[in-house]
Amino acid sequence: MESKGQAASNSILWAAPDFRIPSHLWERLKSLGWTVVVAHDDGKALFHRLEETNARACVVQVNGQGHGDLSFLQELGSAYPGVPVVILSRKPDVNQAVEAIKMGALDYLPPSVSEEQLQVVVERAIGLSGEGYRSNRKRTTHRGHSLIVEDPAMKAVVAMAEKVAPRDATVLLAGESGTGKEVLARFIHELSPRCQGPFVAINCAALPEHLLESELFGHEKGAFTGAICKKAGKFELASGGTLLLDEVSEMAPALQAKLLRALQEREIDRVGGRGSIPVNVRVIATTNKDLETETKEGRFRIDLYYRLNVVPLFLPPLRERPEDIIPLARHFLEKQANAYGEAPKVLTEDAETYLLKQPWPGNVRQLENLMERVFLLADASTITRADLEKFSDPVSVQEQGQVMQLMPLKEMEKKMILRALRTSNGNRTHAAKALGISVRTLRNKLNEYRRELGEL
Repeated sequence: MESKGQAASNSILWAAPDFRIPSHLWERLKSLGWTVVVAHDDGKALFHRLEETNARACVVQVNGQGHGDLSFLQELGSAYPGVPVVILSRKPDVNQAVEAIKMGALDYLPPSVSEEQLQVVVERAIGLSGEGYRSNRKRTTHRGHSLIVEDPAMKAVVAMAEKVAPRDATVLLAGESGTGKEVLARFIHELSPRCQGPFVAINCAALPEHLLESELFGHEKGAFTGAICKKAGKFELASGGTLLLDEVSEMAPALQAKLLRALQEREIDRVGGRGSIPVNVRVIATTNKDLETETKEGRFRIDLYYRLNVVPLFLPPLRERPEDIIPLARHFLEKQANAYGEAPKVLTEDAETYLLKQPWPGNVRQLENLMERVFLLADASTITRADLEKFSDPVSVQEQGQVMQLMPLKEMEKKMILRALRTSNGNRTHAAKALGISVRTLRNKLNEYRRELGEL
């Protein structure tokens, strides 16, 4: 280990005098060609020591005294944009941890951090340093154009996502259903050093507790009835990449405890397993509920909430980001044109005014569905307000200038199937997509109505 004053090209500056460097970590770094330079200076000398040692990663001690304790991070990020910083705090604080990640720290660790976890974080830091780290920042700028974002409120969210993406911190995405949380999660994954690894998503609300446990953590053969072979869980399948826990607020309390252990220890236990399995994943969670309220009412573990809420990002509903509505609508129309190899369709001015006045309870998902439907069913190359009103709600569909009267649901269903098939020139795939059903369902419906629709 080098003492103060010695320099090395592949060096790590250890400016955390109250934290001992584990001997096995020192030996491993040494075997990889890295040298740890220990600095006993105070924070004021940090920049001088970085320049002197030409360090490519930095471990810094803070005292847990709020924002002022982290003031060096912004200056360091400007002066040394390619040097990852790991924070070790003598008095860890959740708010300070969030602030540290926002200001560019790679990770924020408490004094109780295990030697294994510290090794993982330090190795991640040297993996992100130097030219590899800078190239990831360039890719962030390049790929940022793939998101359709014009509204200032959403631009701020995306800017934060871009900042945290190269780090490995856990991110909690909150917002109403349909606001684009999974899209943003994939965006973060693509801008991260884990982009070559898998992106694995699981909906925590879609499975009962015992099945969700097996899906997340895997199981051994014979662990329960039906477990005829060993199965790897999502944590293992996402190794080297990102795991998205969608609707994490719906997870049962017993599973919340197991998830907390997996996040803290970076290891999981398969159902029926006898030993722990180390995992290497970056976790992103989503929720459409207020998790802080859920913790106060006893439905969500507060310790898990703090573990997930390292970097919280809130996606505003579409009605609160009006500058995104028209660009998104145009994008979805272009997407449909490309998918079907057809000429693009454009929105008239009155159509755009109509879209801006809608409440969008289904948010971006609702807007996309409407654009897909109107692209398939509108006859002209321009989409008017009348088209949007016609196709926004099946009950309001007009035929031959007359509003459809109330009728039995079966009859309405038949009329909608007929219209979709007629508008799509008999193409069942296009008709099913416009109706929001599968081709198989459409085929079954046609068989059911074969006497009435026999000519089709």
